[in-house]
Amino acid sequence: MCFLPVQEAEEAESTEIKAALRKRLKWWIRISFYTFFVITGQATATLLGTQYYDKGGKSKWLATLTQVAAFPILIPLYFFSPLKNLTKTSNINTKPPSVTVLAAVYVSLGLLGALNCYLYSVGLQYLPVSTYSLICASQLAFNALFSYFLNSQKFTPFIVNSLILLTLSSTLLAANGDSSSPGHVSKGKYMIGFICTVGASAGYGLYLPLTQLAFYKVIKKHTFKAVMDMIMFQALAATTAIMIGLFASGQWKGLKGEMEGYELGKVSYVMNLLGTGISWQVFTIGVVGLIFEVSSLFSNVIGALALPVVPVIAIIFFGEKMDWIKGVAMILAVWGFISYIYQHYIDDRKEYKKKKLNRNVSEVSTTSSSQIEGISVAAVKQVAEARNEGKICRIEC
Repeated sequence: MCFLPVQEAEEAESTEIKAALRKRLKWWIRISFYTFFVITGQATATLLGTQYYDKGGKSKWLATLTQVAAFPILIPLYFFSPLKNLTKTSNINTKPPSVTVLAAVYVSLGLLGALNCYLYSVGLQYLPVSTYSLICASQLAFNALFSYFLNSQKFTPFIVNSLILLTLSSTLLAANGDSSSPGHVSKGKYMIGFICTVGASAGYGLYLPLTQLAFYKVIKKHTFKAVMDMIMFQALAATTAIMIGLFASGQWKGLKGEMEGYELGKVSYVMNLLGTGISWQVFTIGVVGLIFEVSSLFSNVIGALALPVVPVIAIIFFGEKMDWIKGVAMILAVWGFISYIYQHYIDDRKEYKKKKLNRNVSEVSTTSSSQIEGISVAAVKQVAEARNEGKICRIEC
């Protein structure tokens, strides 16, 4: 019989566990900050966008521009050392794509983003903010659907349940158009707002899988600089397209009169636009952080977490009515969101256990190879499984 030095192994394992716990705690702190940025940024920007329309703002193109035009404030992140050294994968030997290919990716995704922003602006103008936010929850369903075709996303019972619930929630809100629409908005405009918001949610649901596909198939690396380049150049393309739309539509001519007629005054008008732009960039910082710490899919899920929060704030501060149909729609949306989150929790646990088992197999193989010869792979795996379950391990020669 040959026995591993149990006491030394236990001390080493105890040190490893403490280090892992400290690392995990720091990870959760970062996740908490990024999540806070995503939720507060998106909720604040949505509510400020609603205030813009309620107090006299009329330009859809200007409201669209505020969603992307503040991207230059993210430039200092390029030089922020704790972030610029972050790397998910090492692809030093991978041949970088040509400038033409990269430009095509950035411009196409930027144009898709500009279209989504415009559709969101139309929806926010014609819908109550509570209704708008609940419909936006359908982006999770579209994300799962497009990920199935583009990124081999699997449909599980929890994902299917989420799709059904979110679809039912949006259907209820569509059928409730007469009672939900604001007094100054006709039923026709309400339906336009509904269709545009659903279209924007579908576009955003397509945008993330396409971005993920671009990273894996075109860019082929996942460094902080690569993610920042994707964000900045997409925003530049989107801003350019929206500026063209603003001037081509002629809405720029009425901006001076719009500012003078704004109910809260000129200063509040400018502060609203600045606040909206900065809030969306705070949201973007949170998204970038979550992409590195977890995944782009998780970023979308956390973004959707703000959606049930906005209707509650809208009811308190904007005096919107909460009828029983909207209440049921909110419950269905939250239920669908929880179902979606739970599925990813299950996936993460499985992946964590798999990685832990593989690490234990590697550690036991390395240790035992220096002490004994002829041990089978099956025996090593048994020892690793025992360590994974917290049992004391013994190797028999």
